Amino acid sequence: MKKKATTKRHKQNKYFENDSDENFYYIAGYTDGGAPYGITREEIIAQELKFRGAVKKDARKAAELIHIAIADIAEKLTGQTKKENIRETMANFFREENNRLSYQNMIVADLLGEVVGIVIIYPGEVASRLDEPILKQLRKKRRNEVIFLDKEADEGDFYIDTVCVDDRFRGRGIGTMLLKEAEKAASQKGYSRLSLNVAQDNPIAKKLYESIGCKKDKVIKINEHPYDYMVKIL
Repeated sequence: MKKKATTKRHKQNKYFENDSDENFYYIAGYTDGGAPYGITREEIIAQELKFRGAVKKDARKAAELIHIAIADIAEKLTGQTKKENIRETMANFFREENNRLSYQNMIVADLLGEVVGIVIIYPGEVASRLDEPILKQLRKKRRNEVIFLDKEADEGDFYIDTVCVDDRFRGRGIGTMLLKEAEKAASQKGYSRLSLNVAQDNPIAKKLYESIGCKKDKVIKINEHPYDYMVKIL
């Protein structure tokens, strides 16, 4: 037995944590026999998931998801090693403008006001410029003016820097939908090539990218690890 979703009753995020189990996103009540009933994740995603540009107040969750997605690259970008320091530094960059981690370059998957997924996108030809503020802070922290960041994107490509979905909502198509949003943005800006990098030891992610039409173009190194540079012709 399930109740029909009503938007008003789901507006407070406390329900997401306190009234959830593996079957229901929101437990509306219990039957006489003690069984829970409510709204499944699939139902609530179909009815309420929206995509929007990121805003500064998304910083904390955005930094968390970026860190999960890029792992050791986050250490390289921030010059930090502790999780809390890495995420704090990335959140600070997120709130600022004109850098690769800025809210300006992000689309979020929003479920009733909660960020459940993110994709960072920007033109390949501006990648070096977007790295300058990050490099400036990194060089100052390391006291090393010859630190450089690896080139990740080709000029002329619309580049997907990072995509990540909260682990509570994986396997429900949100990652694919975020990639489609990136593709839509690329087309709107007049780009004919969409590109991204995937670690060679991440076959699950590669399978996802192949499913939307991306094909391996070449191999590059990022932070001393091999990545397949994949391209989709739009």
